[in-house]
Amino acid sequence: MRFKKIFFIAAFCVASLAVAAQQSFTMDLYSGRPTVKGTDKNDTARVYVYLPDASRSTGRAVLILPGGAYEWLSMENEGSGFAEYFNNLGIAAVVLKYRMPHGKPLVPISDAEEAMRLIRRSAQQWHINPSDVGVLGSSAGGHLAATLSTLAKEDARPNFQILFYPLLTMMPENTHKGAHDSFLGKKAKKKDERLYSPMLQVNRHTPRALIFFGEKDDLVPTWNGTDYYLELYRHDVPASIFIYPGVGHGFGSTKNGAVNMSKFADMRSWLQSF
Repeated sequence: MRFKKIFFIAAFCVASLAVAAQQSFTMDLYSGRPTVKGTDKNDTARVYVYLPDASRSTGRAVLILPGGAYEWLSMENEGSGFAEYFNNLGIAAVVLKYRMPHGKPLVPISDAEEAMRLIRRSAQQWHINPSDVGVLGSSAGGHLAATLSTLAKEDARPNFQILFYPLLTMMPENTHKGAHDSFLGKKAKKKDERLYSPMLQVNRHTPRALIFFGEKDDLVPTWNGTDYYLELYRHDVPASIFIYPGVGHGFGSTKNGAVNMSKFADMRSWLQSF
């Protein structure tokens, strides 16, 4: 009995150390009212924080913005599914459940900006370098990530961007209609469509970028990525783009298959290049 008791205590201590080593917790994004009021009072912005073992932390962090055409959020495949990968690299991962716009673009934009500020405010507590905080976005979340990268002020602008099959234009002749209408409304103004087309807003302050696309994407055409890449190149912003053959939309954090193994290897190499 004595041996069993000692074994149980030892096992409990090991489990407790493992939990302490890799922390994860959830918190509301705002302690009070959001700076921008949404249309749905039951839609609350939250962050899901995944911190690596402090002894392995590189000080780098990534804000993750899931996609879903600005109508819903792919919280697992394009959100928490990336957390373990980043934590294994010593990188903190913060997944944002942002509010839906319902035609008010500043609602999700303000959530993403506040999440960036939250990460930087928590830098000391979370063992993060506030000058090494990037953003990862997929599909509509990629649009939000690129919008943050091209329009946000310095305190909310990421230091690097990783975009998975991102929607990068709101111009009606080329955009995804569902995402456009959800983000800007069906009667959007031309100036807003242009303002929120990241490929038209690239400047010399835009952070370096890594772009992933599938060759057979039938929801967001691959040229969204190539046009954005060319604008980054034109403005002397370091950028890399990978277009995988035989792949469609929505591959996100999926780990099975040769292409997905390549995706994670390519992302790791890029992250280690700066």
